[in-house]
Formats: sequence, structure tokens, C-alpha cells
Amino acid sequence: MGEFDLIARFFKRPVRRAALGVGDDCALLAPGAGMHLAVSSDMLVEGRHFFPDVYPAHLGHKALAVNLSDLAACGARPLAFTLALALPRADEAWLQGFSEGLLALADAHGCELVGGDTTQGPLNICITVFGEVPAGQALLRSSARAGDDLWVSGHLGDARLALDALQGQVPVQLPPPVLAQARERLERPTPRVALGQALRGLASSAIDVSDGLVGDLGHILRASGVGARIDTTLAPQLMAACAGHAPENLPYGWENLLRCVLAGGDDYELLFTAPPARRAAVEAAARQAGTRVTCIGAMEAEPGLRLLDAQGRPLSAQYLAFDHFR
Repeated sequence: MGEFDLIARFFKRPVRRAALGVGDDCALLAPGAGMHLAVSSDMLVEGRHFFPDVYPAHLGHKALAVNLSDLAACGARPLAFTLALALPRADEAWLQGFSEGLLALADAHGCELVGGDTTQGPLNICITVFGEVPAGQALLRSSARAGDDLWVSGHLGDARLALDALQGQVPVQLPPPVLAQARERLERPTPRVALGQALRGLASSAIDVSDGLVGDLGHILRASGVGARIDTTLAPQLMAACAGHAPENLPYGWENLLRCVLAGGDDYELLFTAPPARRAAVEAAARQAGTRVTCIGAMEAEPGLRLLDAQGRPLSAQYLAFDHFR
């Protein structure tokens, strides 16, 4: 199977919204009048972002999900994407699973594959995604204000718990159902696309949680010139694997829980701010999007991040976000 046979068999599809898709030197997109084009790229590298034994369908899903999450954080509606794929060999069974997982998520969000590139080499997946957002309505990192509520969608920490368990770094053995659920969060994250669009006009700033809550919040703090406080007693409510466990009886240990929730990464949830007067509207938007949200703190005028315990005292421990070069 040659390169162009591979593209035609697994990735060439008719487009419905794009003006021109796979097959020419360039794809052609036509955003609606008064819309801005939102563009983002992410790369997944074997051994760095995923285990070699990951199910191909799960990998296809995640490769697009992490890009759709960036659109969600901007409040954009997905339009199309390109795929650059380096493969050690043209493995038909692997390509079948990968393309099915990739295109199923694409279809669920009306996001068309319109081009890309293939080559032989170490397994590497790079997707560039395109979306549209009404001019002036994009969610940015730079618009948080002191006094805003700090919210997060869904759950945090389960992906890191799965990674630690698979690498033998969890203090206790995870029950198989818990590990399966956590690994699902690691390998098949849910991009909060509907929530991102529902938050337009409500959220003052937003970012997706890819490298860890503390680190990604730091981008908002720096861009907006504000500080923040987080109530760390909410951590057990944020990790799905802790459901049903009292805070004083956590099976994974309090410090391990905080590390996973605050600095775990690979969550792909939305972290956003909004004025307190919009709390009811934020909760209504979350219900509309079918996504839970939790208010975990507030923005403050004093620079820096303060992680507070049950008595309102700052924690002494530091939690660092993932950094590829640290």
C-alpha cells in the first residue's frame, strides 16, 4: 500500500462545509461573515504523549480531542482539520482503528478532515484544527479581573492517576474498574466544545487544562495581570476516582490526590473565570452543554497563586505543571 493509496483508503472523505478538501495543494475554508478563524496545532509523539500499546482508535480520538479542546477554550465552533502523520510502516489494521477513532470524533463535532501529509518515520501525529468564532466574542486568557469566580469543568486528576498506575507509581493498587475509568480519561479525553461556545459572553477568560491546573492557571494570571486563590478542600470532588470516599479516607493519599488534581495534566477540561453576578448563568450554560462545572476559587488583585487549606491557610507545598524541557 503506497502513500496515496493509504490517504485515499483511510482519510479521504467528501467535505460538506469546506470549499475544498483533501486532494489539492491547499484546502479552502470559508468562515461565515463576521467570524474570526481560530487555528491551533498539537503534536503527539509515541513514548512522550502515549504508550506504544494504546488502542489505535483511542489514539485517533485523543489526537483530535486535544485540538478540539483548544477551540473550546477559545469559544470557537470546529470547522475542519489537517493531519500530518509519520508512520513506521503502513499497518492496515492500525490505520483502520486510528482512522475510525479520529473520524468518529470529527463527525461528532462536524469537523472535516481537509488535508495534511504522510511520511515514514517514528510514530508522530500532528493536527492543525480550524474553527470560527464571532468577531469580538473569543474567550481569551487576558481578560480575567480581580473578584471573578474561578471555575473548572468536569473532573481533574484521573488522567494523571492512570499514568502513575501504569508506571507503578501509585501508593496502592487501583481496582480494575477505577483504573479502566482513569485510563479512559487519559486516552479518550472529552473536549468541552459545547461548553466553550455556551460560555461566550459569560466567561471573562478561559484556557484548557492540558499541562496541569496550577500551570495553566498561571498563563491566565500572567496574561491578565491578576492573582488567584484556590480552595484545595474541593480536590476530592474534582477527581472522579475519589467518588464515594470521605476526605479523611482517601485510598490514594491526600498529597497524591493534590498532586494529580493540581498538577496532573492531560485533563482537557476548561478552566475559566466569570463575574460572580453570572454564577446562575454559568451553571445554566453548563447544564445546556451537559457538563458539570465547579467553582474552585476566585481571582484577586494581589499577584500570585494561593492554594488554601480547610482553615484558609496557604499550603507550603509547591505543585509544578508539566514542561517538556524541564
